[in-house]
Amino acid sequence: MKPKLTFLITCLFFSLNVISETLDKININGLSNISRGTVLSYLPIEVGDPIPDEITIKKLISSMRNTNFFDKVELNVSENQLNISVTENPIIKYFEFKNYKEDEVLNEEIITDIVKNFNLSRGKIFNQNNLNDLIVQLKKIYSDNAYFQTNIRINIDRDSQNRIGVELNFDEGDQALIGSFKIAGNKTFSQDELLNLFSIGEADFFILNFFTEKDHFSKQQYDSGIEKLKNLYLSSGYLDIAITDQKILFNKEKNLLDITITLSEGDLFKLGNISFTGTLLDQDSKQLRALIPLKNGESFFRDKIISGIKKITRIYQNKGYAYSKVSMDVNSISKDKTIDVNINVIPDDRVYIDRIVISGNTRTQDDVIRRKIKILEGQVYSKEYIENSISSIKRLGYFSNVSYEFKTHQNNKDRADILINVTETKTGEISLGLSHSNSTGAAITAGITQNNILGTGNVLNAKFSNSEAVEVISVYFKNPYINDKGHTMSIGFTDKTVNASDLDTSSYIMNVLGYSVGYGVPLSETSEIFSELTLDNIDLTCGDNLKNTDEVAQCAANDDLDLNLSLSYSSNDLNDYYFPTKGSKSEIVTTFGLPVSDLKYYKVQSSHRQYHEVFNDKTFKFSTRFNFGSGYGGDELPFYERFFEGGSSSVRGFDFNSLGAKYASSNKPKGGEISLVSSVGVASSLKFAGIDNENMRASVFLDGGIISEKISNFDPSELRSSTGLALSWITPVGPIGVHYAIPIIKKANDSTTSFSFALGTTF
Repeated sequence: MKPKLTFLITCLFFSLNVISETLDKININGLSNISRGTVLSYLPIEVGDPIPDEITIKKLISSMRNTNFFDKVELNVSENQLNISVTENPIIKYFEFKNYKEDEVLNEEIITDIVKNFNLSRGKIFNQNNLNDLIVQLKKIYSDNAYFQTNIRINIDRDSQNRIGVELNFDEGDQALIGSFKIAGNKTFSQDELLNLFSIGEADFFILNFFTEKDHFSKQQYDSGIEKLKNLYLSSGYLDIAITDQKILFNKEKNLLDITITLSEGDLFKLGNISFTGTLLDQDSKQLRALIPLKNGESFFRDKIISGIKKITRIYQNKGYAYSKVSMDVNSISKDKTIDVNINVIPDDRVYIDRIVISGNTRTQDDVIRRKIKILEGQVYSKEYIENSISSIKRLGYFSNVSYEFKTHQNNKDRADILINVTETKTGEISLGLSHSNSTGAAITAGITQNNILGTGNVLNAKFSNSEAVEVISVYFKNPYINDKGHTMSIGFTDKTVNASDLDTSSYIMNVLGYSVGYGVPLSETSEIFSELTLDNIDLTCGDNLKNTDEVAQCAANDDLDLNLSLSYSSNDLNDYYFPTKGSKSEIVTTFGLPVSDLKYYKVQSSHRQYHEVFNDKTFKFSTRFNFGSGYGGDELPFYERFFEGGSSSVRGFDFNSLGAKYASSNKPKGGEISLVSSVGVASSLKFAGIDNENMRASVFLDGGIISEKISNFDPSELRSSTGLALSWITPVGPIGVHYAIPIIKKANDSTTSFSFALGTTF
């Protein structure tokens, strides 16, 4: 480099350093809770940098304010020093919500989450903007639940140590209820069909609405209903469905909401051709096409196509192709709104089961679980077999939870393990109780029930009951798996004494010594047929009021041998034992007194229960029971084998066994050869009352029943009916039911009772 050029550069360097002064020190005043290092970490400047100009100072102030640490920030430069003065935002010492109603809109969990999300928890630095945003969010939450007149007052307490306490006081007001709910623009579906898609709407019948709260507006439930409405149209071929207007008008004077939804259905699309591509393996395209329940030219029901795709996928999964993929693509849409579809099949690799591992069974023996598993180690994967196996294990009733994991081997994709985890639950009970009933008098009961003896899956029930009217000792043993086909065998013994003079029935004393043996065969995972042979030695002594009745012939033969055979069919796919929300349970039992017996009669007893989930925690139940019986070969049905109705397990609101014809001499019920009892109801958890207990349910019910002395003179005018409220509670000593019923169809001489209490009763 030339000497002159070097000299010029050196001079320029020294001249620039003279012109541009540097920052010697940064002073920060006003800190108490925040460290100096924390502040410096947010500053884009440090000692040695050029002294900041006015524009840079503004940027520094903005940077410090964005930290949300400070209420005030001032900066100035003096004698090559940056002077920063701050007023810190206070630290939150408490943040409380006051006077809100738990679970109406807010609860502790929601409050904890929302305070955390807005960074306003205890110990955090308070920021007014965060509080303002929180209030906006709270008002939206209340508005979305139709609390339009909610007022939130803010009380702030600031102490000398720059700590702040925040208290939000709520005046929630009343929730606006839905006054009217209308849908316009619909042509394909009726307004009722569309409104039924919403879990909210105009109020139900007032007793039912007490539990359903259908007229309580919720933005979440409203939006869910809108999505269901759209999906209904999309699934029905109306691919251009659009919600053109939504009006939710609030009438402040009446505190009611008027909702109107206007929609445009658009054109109906139809299905054209369906083609298949990919690797079909041994499946023919015609066979796969038959699984889609939709013909060419029919409305484009998307759900039916998706349902067919699921069936196709399942075929490959049940053949071992666990990771098979079946997808649908639209090939073309013609001018006449016809859609051609292509379905692509990718089976992937076949998978074999390597190991089946069971864990969590601390009491139940491994083989009790494994005998319910329909797939073996080394077999080809089958989704159907695995799911059915898990359902079978759940129905054992030994476990509170059953789950499984399908785990592919890391280095071998065609091998996988099934990991089944169970959680043991209580399967046995020892009970001791003392009670009093108007029907049976004071009673002491004791018993032991074990549905899984020593983890073997066997059942043992032993019971003792002694009241003023009935004394029973019974023992029952059942082996539900005597062979690898799942056959069932049982034996039983009963010693019973009945003093009917203390019951609300005719007067007699009967001693029964009985033995039984039964055998059952499963028809499916949820159904069984069962036969039982019973031998009873009956010693009967009639009271004077029976000797002058039609029962005089039966009273004369006071020592009878009853050999009867019963055949039953039962099915049960309920999803819970005590409080089911879906599924059904049915049973029909036919009992036949054999010709070699002293008593020649038959009885048919049938029952059915059905459950449906109607809302989030509401369940609809329908139950019915139909019984009839008669004698044969010139004999009558024994009067003590007749059916009796009335009471907590029958038609509530009427006394125990009180329905039907009466004896003229004693006014005691005769019972009948035929009876029919039905009930409908809606059950709910007690969350609406602020009680979050999964072992309790409240329900509203409507009962009806009729009983006839003879099959030949069945009279519908003898119907009795009642309605009321019930509370069921699963306690450590067993289920308890409390009912309050009001008879609505009755006659002048009926025996009624409003309040009843029963052990062993659930919804």
